[in-house]
Amino acid sequence: MKTTKDIKQYKVDSVSALASKMSGAKSIVFVDYGGMTMKGQQSLKAALKEANADMMVAKNTYLRIAGQAAELPSEMLADAVLSGQTALIWGTEDAVAPLQTLGKFMKDNELPKWKMGIVEGTVQSADGLSKISKLPTKEVLYAQVVGAVAGPMYGIVGTLQGNLQKLVYLLKAKSEQTTA
Repeated sequence: MKTTKDIKQYKVDSVSALASKMSGAKSIVFVDYGGMTMKGQQSLKAALKEANADMMVAKNTYLRIAGQAAELPSEMLADAVLSGQTALIWGTEDAVAPLQTLGKFMKDNELPKWKMGIVEGTVQSADGLSKISKLPTKEVLYAQVVGAVAGPMYGIVGTLQGNLQKLVYLLKAKSEQTTA
């Protein structure tokens, strides 16, 4: 049988764990998961795992206390944000990948709903989070940059190659005239 002291220690440990997760994250997002089925929550958690992110449901009071300990901005911890059913989603490796995964999930399922978040130290509203979630992945952006840099080089190579072919044709024609 758990004593009151054990329960209080459990709560302190839970808040401490939440604060450490918030402190070490590159992105933190609060979402309203009200209305989601357990199956929906499990599939979202699985999708987030693939993006090296995680989701945790906690009491708003715990989230507020942990956020204060992690020194989150006060607008993230306001009553308007931390009300209703709130889940914490955080990413430790890539700041945008969890948002992209969450955005795709929301598009297919309509739930959960954005509340507010922090992406690499910048506070984002629900609208900002939605816009970030629609950005292309890092790999796609890298490919676009490489294509933009390599495109002019291919043009130069093509132009030089065309001029070389003309030179070869001229030399060949001149050599045929000389031998004839």
